[in-house]
Amino acid sequence: MSSQFYGPNDKPPLSKWIPLSFQHVFAMFGATVLVPLLTGLSTSTALFTAGTGTLIYILITGAKVPAFLGSSFSFIPGLIAISQAYGASYAMGGAIFAGIFYAIIALIIKFAGKSWIDKALPPVVIGSVIIVIGLGLAPTAIKEFFYIGSSGADADYSLVYASIGAVTLIIAVIATIFFKGFFNTLSILIGLLGGYLFTLIMGFFFPAYKLIDFSGVASARWFALPFLHADDSLHTLGWSWIAPKFNLVSVITFIIISISTVCEHLGDMLTTSKVVGQDYYKNPGLHRTILGDGVATAWAAIWGGPPNTTYGENIGVMAITKVYSVWVIGGAAIIAIILSFCEKFGALINTIPTPVLGGICTLLYGLIASSGLRTIVDAGIDYQDKRNLTISSVILVIGIGGGTLKFAVGSSFNFALGGVALSTLVGIILNLVIPKKKAADKK
Repeated sequence: MSSQFYGPNDKPPLSKWIPLSFQHVFAMFGATVLVPLLTGLSTSTALFTAGTGTLIYILITGAKVPAFLGSSFSFIPGLIAISQAYGASYAMGGAIFAGIFYAIIALIIKFAGKSWIDKALPPVVIGSVIIVIGLGLAPTAIKEFFYIGSSGADADYSLVYASIGAVTLIIAVIATIFFKGFFNTLSILIGLLGGYLFTLIMGFFFPAYKLIDFSGVASARWFALPFLHADDSLHTLGWSWIAPKFNLVSVITFIIISISTVCEHLGDMLTTSKVVGQDYYKNPGLHRTILGDGVATAWAAIWGGPPNTTYGENIGVMAITKVYSVWVIGGAAIIAIILSFCEKFGALINTIPTPVLGGICTLLYGLIASSGLRTIVDAGIDYQDKRNLTISSVILVIGIGGGTLKFAVGSSFNFALGGVALSTLVGIILNLVIPKKKAADKK
């Protein structure tokens, strides 16, 4: 075996194990901390649940699949919508049920296979929903890029914000297009660091435009449990984690969104299988990989962290380095857990300026939407077929337009389903009820 290659079961010597694990930490870091920054959750908690969730996944899959789990971008619309409407606790409750739904899907796949998923969720539905996920978040990126505050009114426009967002975006684009090898997998992190440095320099030469405040870092402790905080008024430790709560809207919203993330999981497992050279659909089995993903998601929500998903960034690292060791992935998970216990580290992450996030998200959300287009193109979807055209059209307009289904029963029950969740549900229904053309009709 070459010194540059380690199989899934191989444990590298410690001198190589640690740096190889750090590579995976760097690859997942930008995306994992960006989700809590965008949704108002704790970055330290996200690191903790990403690390522990990865270890849970390794345990459930029998340490056969080298996959790192981090914060899922697909759940951002649901996290924001439910948090704004009912509070973050209900978003966490919905995410727990998303994990339970994963477990149900895993059980069905174990006994019935996955052909039913292909029928209910063909590429025309999956691709259109992914486009909705990306473009539905576009207004958020633009507000952070150009505007002070959340209103987006003309009076709040900031040329300073726009310049910072533009520099961040340019650096991220350069890293994405021109960097090669391992550094290409770090394009999001490089963009964040570049925009952050530019903001620091601007604040140094123009104090009026100083956007980064390190006072929170100075007052933070070096070591603290990710879910505990020091109450300055009581001088005691108190729980700061978001206790999950449940209502029908949050549960249904997250379950429907998780339908699309299950499809993402299928794609990630297929890609990982090709990279490593093993069929993970068969061994340990798709039911176990989906179950591991679901349990990790529910586990994250219990502690107030964003739902987890298998990370394509880390698959990219494996493809480049030819290191497929589960031990290396586990080492990265432990490093993430250790970082989560450093309160100063979490406070430093929280100093990232809003326009830097806006610049990164302008690229990132576009990449999400583009991956939906790629799903459609790769599947060879024929848009001369009015069936496909109709399904995509309705999904896109309902999802991006913010369509919402609302009704009330009496004075105590109100139900609302919108955005990604509603467009996914409508797409599934249309796909099932609109008849397909027979072969003779296509001639």
